[in-house]
Amino acid sequence: MDTPFLRIEESGEVFPLHDEVTTVGRGQGANIRLDDPSVSRLHAELIRRGPYVYVVDLGLSRNGTRVNGRPVARRVLEEGDVLSFGVARARIGGIPPEDIAADAELRRSAVPELTRRELDVLNALCRPALSDEAFATPATAHEIATDLVVTEAAVKQHLLRLYQKFRIPEGPNRRTRLANEVVALGLVKPMPLKPTPTPSSSSSSSSLSSGSASSSSSADAGEGLSVGMLQQPAGR
Repeated sequence: MDTPFLRIEESGEVFPLHDEVTTVGRGQGANIRLDDPSVSRLHAELIRRGPYVYVVDLGLSRNGTRVNGRPVARRVLEEGDVLSFGVARARIGGIPPEDIAADAELRRSAVPELTRRELDVLNALCRPALSDEAFATPATAHEIATDLVVTEAAVKQHLLRLYQKFRIPEGPNRRTRLANEVVALGLVKPMPLKPTPTPSSSSSSSSLSSGSASSSSSADAGEGLSVGMLQQPAGR
């Protein structure tokens, strides 16, 4: 088969992944329907980007998604990877092999497993640094907390765990060093931002600035960054 596919282990049924997004779940509307009580109605998505396929757990099930036995929020898949949606198992195939340089393979193997909330924190941390503005610095703990609508103390705890996972030693500019490492590993990439409207006149720009600033900041907060290749979908 020339296209990536998912083979359900229990039934042997094969689903070619022709579309850019293929949904997996127990619901009638899922592209790949798994009739298993451990699978949520909309459980996960399989995303195609060129020759690559990655899985995204949508966070709507207590049982989660696993790749080769390890729980994931999202992960790029390789030929033969075993996916578990709840207890339903499937295997990915049809992914072309790729020659990867030794140093790139070494860096990829150093990427730790991350929870969905840790991915959210990394998104918020790196968003300013990946904007079009010059000399932008990573977001502060307070800015991340505001963005994610959580407490600053919770963000600091997540950052401490991320420092440990990425082996960022103590010292000055620790947030910046974490952001640089995340970007270097290709875990966070910018999404296109909405164009900024041009004021019709200089006299009206000052009166509109306060109102437009609040609306644009909230819109920018929704303009996330991709982990791997796509922003983490929000759970219910």
